Amino acid sequence: MATGRRQGRRHGAMGDINVTPLVDVMLVLLIVFMVAAPMMTEGLEVALPEATTSPLPQTKTPLVVTIKKDGTLYLRKEQLTDSALYDELQAMPDEQKKQPIYLHADKHVPYGEVMSALGMIHRAGFEKPSMVTLPKEDTK
Repeated sequence: MATGRRQGRRHGAMGDINVTPLVDVMLVLLIVFMVAAPMMTEGLEVALPEATTSPLPQTKTPLVVTIKKDGTLYLRKEQLTDSALYDELQAMPDEQKKQPIYLHADKHVPYGEVMSALGMIHRAGFEKPSMVTLPKEDTK
């Protein structure tokens, strides 16, 4: 009787799929993405304020001005004084001034300093200065 069962299995269709290799591959990919995702963010560490806005579309690496909590200014990742930042921004080509420029300001920086930096960016000739914020979490 046992031999009859074996023959039936050899010739019949197998109804089970082994998903163990699939699960192994998916777990490895999950770990790779978890490790790689934090490295994909651009800019310096600042605590961004929250606002209810929609994200802006992005085509290439944007120009980023950062104001840290202590008030220091950075262009990309290079620390600059107010006047040096203005000179750097003003010296950029007109084509780049038509591209968006993003201001990352720590939420603890006084409003006046943030507006001063936005004004400086605008005076340097940039047409599209934008503030970067975090989306507000719903408290429902």
